[in-house]
Amino acid sequence: MDKRIRVLIVDDSALMRLLLAKLLTFDPQIEVVGTASDPLQASQKIEELSPDVITLDVEMPHMDGLTFLANLMKAHPIPVVMVSSLTQHGCETTIRALELGAVDFFPKPTLQQLNTSNTAALELLTKVKTAASARVVTQVENPSKALAARLAPQQLMHQVILIGASTGGTEAIREILTSLPPNIPGIVMVQHMPPGFTASFAQRLDKLCAFRVKEAQDGDRVQPGLALLAPGDFQTTLHRNYTGYHVQVQKSEPVNRHRPSVDALFNSAAESAKANSIAVLLTGMGEDGARGLYQLRQAGAFTIAQDEATSVVFGMPRAAIALGAAEFVLPLPRIAREIIRLLESMQRPMSA
Repeated sequence: MDKRIRVLIVDDSALMRLLLAKLLTFDPQIEVVGTASDPLQASQKIEELSPDVITLDVEMPHMDGLTFLANLMKAHPIPVVMVSSLTQHGCETTIRALELGAVDFFPKPTLQQLNTSNTAALELLTKVKTAASARVVTQVENPSKALAARLAPQQLMHQVILIGASTGGTEAIREILTSLPPNIPGIVMVQHMPPGFTASFAQRLDKLCAFRVKEAQDGDRVQPGLALLAPGDFQTTLHRNYTGYHVQVQKSEPVNRHRPSVDALFNSAAESAKANSIAVLLTGMGEDGARGLYQLRQAGAFTIAQDEATSVVFGMPRAAIALGAAEFVLPLPRIAREIIRLLESMQRPMSA
C-alpha cells in the first residue's frame, strides 16, 4: 500500500505534459516517473522506467496512438488511460482505444478548466489510481457471433433488458450485445461517459450488432430490436404507459455523483418493469447500480452481476453482490447466453 503508482505521460504537447504532471503530483500516492513526446520515445521510456500506468494522447506524431496502443497491449500490457479531445474524431478514436485494451479515458481539459476547477484534477487522479489496480483486457480478435433464441414476438414488447457499467464497460457491453440475436426485447443501457463519447459509442455498437443501437432521446419508445444508450450528462429513466415502455432523458441531479447513473435507471425500472426485466451490472468503479439492482431483485426481476475474474474493475458488481442484489454472478462470456435462457423462461403462452 505504501508503494507509489509510477506514471508515464505520453503527449506531443509540451504544455499538456507539464499540466498533466502538475495535476498528478498533487497526489502523494502518484509519482510521475517520466514523459514522452511520441510513441517512439514512449517505447524507450517503458523499457527504462517500468511504469504502472501510462497516460496516452490519442493523436500523436510518428505513430498514431492507436497503433502504439495495439502494439503495447500485445507486447507489454500496461494499464493505459487515454487523454482524449472532445471532437468527433477524438471520441471515435477513444472508443477504438477502449476496444484495443485501454482501461479508461480522460477528456483533455482546457487551460481554463485546469485553472478554475478541481474537478478535472480529481477525475484524472481517480482514473489513474483505478487503472493501477485494474485488470488489463486485450482485444479479442474473433468477433462475437449472435446466439439463437426461441422467443415469441408477441411477448417481446412486455420485456426489457437493463445494463449498467462504468470502467471497462464499453468492451463488456460490446461483447454482450454482439452475442445477442436480432429478435431481442428492448434494451436500455447506462455507461458512465461524458457527452459526445456516448454518441460515438452508440454509433460503433450499431455497426457491430444484429439490432439497432442509438443514443437515447427523451420520449424514445423501448421496443424489440432496439438498444438505447443513455446520453452523457443526462439521466435516463424507464417508464411505462398504455402504449408500452419509454425513456425520459432529463438534465436532473446527479445520482451517486453520476449523470447518467445506473441507479437512476435501475430504480425507475424497479417501479415500471418489475418482473418483466432482466438487469445486468457490469465492471466499474464505485457502487453505482448496486442499490438499484437490489430494488429490481426485490421487485421480481432477474438480476446478474459480472464476476471478479472478468471485471476490469470489480467495484460495482462487488457492491451489488454484497447487498444480495445479484441472483446470478457470471463471467462475462456467459452473460449473453444467460440472458437468452432467462428470456426463454419468461415466455408465456398467450391466452386464447
